[in-house]
Amino acid sequence: MSTDTKPISRKHRLQFAAIRAALGLMRALPYRWRVPVAGWIVSRIVSPLAGWPGRIRDNLSLIRPDLDRAEVARIIRACPDNFGRTLAELFSPDEFVARVQDIELEGPGLAALEQARTEGRPSILVSGHFGNYDVVRAAVIARGFEVGGIYRPMNIPQFNEIYVDTISQVGEPLFSRGRRGMAQMMRFLKGGGTLAVLIDQRLPNGEPLQFFGHRAYTALSFAELALKYNATVVPCYGIRQDDGLSFRAVLEAPVPHSTPTEMTQALNDSLEARVRQHMSQWLWFHRRWQDIAPTQGDDT
Repeated sequence: MSTDTKPISRKHRLQFAAIRAALGLMRALPYRWRVPVAGWIVSRIVSPLAGWPGRIRDNLSLIRPDLDRAEVARIIRACPDNFGRTLAELFSPDEFVARVQDIELEGPGLAALEQARTEGRPSILVSGHFGNYDVVRAAVIARGFEVGGIYRPMNIPQFNEIYVDTISQVGEPLFSRGRRGMAQMMRFLKGGGTLAVLIDQRLPNGEPLQFFGHRAYTALSFAELALKYNATVVPCYGIRQDDGLSFRAVLEAPVPHSTPTEMTQALNDSLEARVRQHMSQWLWFHRRWQDIAPTQGDDT
């Protein structure tokens, strides 16, 4: 139940009614159609209305000016399509988990997680808004790990309840961004838990590190926590395959402990390498390279 006692605005009521109707229509479709239909709707309807094509084009012009017009046009369509498919998957937790829980976990990261668990140490799984970032979380949970996640509360209270209830079906515990949630997260990590995080959001307290050769403000907090609690840090990725429904799950070698800046830059470099291999699977409409004044927040 929600503990929010603030009155709900008319705007939020209307937005929630539209979201609930859209979710209802999506859930009426079989999963194998629900996911591509959601991708089509977000790519062909939501994206133009939200102005995403311009943002994607601007980011690509800055980061990959070498791309030809046909490739830029493809990414403008495919990036929102991947985002829409990911949303449909996250709001279909039963079917999604059933599809990915037995997926092969490639790379040396799984052995590193198992070693940390044997030693009673925590681990941090690090990814970005790439492919479907919950693939690895679901697959690692299916192998007996308790994996906590961090979420940003939605602005619409009723939708936030649905959102939290839905993502909790993939796995718990979940920690809300904010003082209380972060305190709970640190206790969980200190106790030897595994935490799944995303590091590619533009945050006001971030350091001006490099991403695709340009300044991108990136939080050092997870590297700092890794050093504080001797946590294993594993870059990981759920890479969507050509059929649009299946994935590869890759857990890379752990990032060696050094300084928070060096470790976080290594995580940025890891994500950049994956994005370069699968350009349309990253969130190109995010204002990743925009400068931030100290009092500003994130804005996608």
